[in-house]
This record gives sequence, structure tokens and C-alpha cells, in this order.
Amino acid sequence: MEQPDPGPVPMDPSKVTNPIVQTIQQLGQTSTPAAESNLFCMTIIGQVEGHMVLPPQNKTTKYEHLIPQLVAAEQNPKVEGILIVLNTVGGDVEAGLAIAEMISSLTKPKITLVLGGGHSIGVPIAVAGDKSFIAETATMTIHPIRLNGLVIGVPQTFEYLDKMQERVVRFVTSHSNISETRFKELMFKTGELTRDIGTTVIGSDAVRDGLIDAVGGIGHAIAELNRRIDERRQGQPGGTLQ
Repeated sequence: MEQPDPGPVPMDPSKVTNPIVQTIQQLGQTSTPAAESNLFCMTIIGQVEGHMVLPPQNKTTKYEHLIPQLVAAEQNPKVEGILIVLNTVGGDVEAGLAIAEMISSLTKPKITLVLGGGHSIGVPIAVAGDKSFIAETATMTIHPIRLNGLVIGVPQTFEYLDKMQERVVRFVTSHSNISETRFKELMFKTGELTRDIGTTVIGSDAVRDGLIDAVGGIGHAIAELNRRIDERRQGQPGGTLQ
């Protein structure tokens, strides 16, 4: 008996090799900028994933992916400036501090921009650049460190938590214009967050407290980054003078 023609077999999307189709699937557009840029843009979105793998439905930024990129950007002579764009809810404390320390130790000009939110451990990352910007409607949540999993009720546990918190406070206050007193005041404020202790600051409030340098968007961030790149060029042997 003759079998009916089943028709065309649908192709597995993961096996599509057409670059245009792949670009549409991954970026939602038909083409990507072709010109090489002297700027390296790194995005930190969702939740910062550290030593524990988060559920697949969580949108995450894995710190083991970011660190090699930062090393490569530092070593690549074509990259003259680094733009860090944040829209993160926070995440692993040690992973966030590792990313922040990596950014702050880069020798090339680096600018951070908070879009949407730079919450929790995103705060140290946001202040790690040479200059920080925040969108007018973006927010940053400052709160004490929380522990997940098994907590042993001994003094050593609370001492460890306090030391980890001091690491965050020390980094933020040394890389921004906010005082330790004001930062801790925001961190331990009660009555503002419904299910937590802490404070949410919006755009201009973050600038007023000295946490972020200026209110601005992508245009302001890139303009400042290009200005610092020009200054760096002029300071190098053989650089052009304007």
C-alpha cells in the first residue's frame, strides 16, 4: 500500500546554518553592525550567576563568561575603551565583586551605564568604572547581604556575613563619592521596601548622594568614553595633539 506523502520535514532551528536566519533568531534583526569599533561593550543583565547554576528560566550573566572577555579587551590593542551596560537585579556577592574588581583594574578607559536597574551586587559593578552614568528612570536597590541555604547559628556565621558586607561597603565608598555613613544609612533603612530592609534610589537621587557620577544615557556615556580615549591617545608617545 502506498504511504501518503508527509510533506516537507520541519528543520531543527538549532541546525540552521544560514547566518541571516541565525542573526534573526539570536538578535531579532536581519543584520549586525559590520564596521569594527574601538569600543568594547559588555552587558550585565538579569541575575549575576556565581558558583551555583541558576534555573534555566532565569536570565543570567555568568561571571566565568565576563572575566575572559575583560582580559581579552584589556589585551586587544584595537580596543581603546570599554562600556559596561547594566540592567541587573544582583546575584552572587563574590561573583559580583570579582567582576567589579576586574573592571576597576582595567588600564583602558571604562564607563558604566545603569539602564533599568543596577540592584544589590550590581551597585559595586556600577561604580567600578572611571565614570558612572544612570538613566533618569533607572533604579538601584541598596540592602544588606543575605545568606541562602544552610545557616549555622554560631557567631562565626555572623562574623563572616559582617566581613563580606564590609567588603561591599569598602569597595563602593572607595570607588564613588558617597560616604560610608550615608551608604550604610541607605542600606539599613526600614519602612521603604515592603519585604526587605534597605533603600531604592532613582536616577537623580543616586547622583545627589554621590553614588553615581551623572544622569545620562548611551549618548552621554559614549561621548565621555571617547573623550577619555582622546586624552589617553594624547598622553601616549606619538599621540596626536589637538
